[in-house]
Amino acid sequence: MAEHRAMQRAALLDAARSLLSQGGTDALTFPALAERTGLARSSVYEYFRSRAAVVEELCSVDFPRWAADIEAAMQQASGPEEKVEAYVRRQLELVGDQRHRAVVAISASELDAGAREKIRAAHGGLIAMIVEALGDLGHTQPRLAAMLLQGVVDAAVRRIELGAAEDPTEIADAAVGMALRGVVG
Repeated sequence: MAEHRAMQRAALLDAARSLLSQGGTDALTFPALAERTGLARSSVYEYFRSRAAVVEELCSVDFPRWAADIEAAMQQASGPEEKVEAYVRRQLELVGDQRHRAVVAISASELDAGAREKIRAAHGGLIAMIVEALGDLGHTQPRLAAMLLQGVVDAAVRRIELGAAEDPTEIADAAVGMALRGVVG
């Protein structure tokens, strides 16, 4: 029974990711989840009490996976500059991933305080990953530098998501350049 419930919960989360990535938060409804999973609408409520609960579960499941992916890319890098590059590039490579599109849709929505706090904490975890490398590069305030670096990454993410005129690789190259050399060409 527990295995069946875990499979149903996973199916509901997969459906939620799909709905969010295709139609944003407006598409995430219990009737849509029920239709995507073949469950009765009342059954969806057995797993999640609200849309916010679905969002919180997605955050608690997907952010750690995303962070682990970025961290693994950074661990393969040899020095602090390479770690910064891996940090930027891996986040931008994940833009097309369904988990990322769902997270973006979630972030853009009206969320309750608990869900917002989970997103803030997850972003804080991303920032913490790069602080040491920035300190190794000589930043006197590496945490501040990490927050500003994440701002560059977030701007590049938005540019890619908008379907900008530039190729995503060009955007990634520009973001890495900005991260490592600032505005100096």
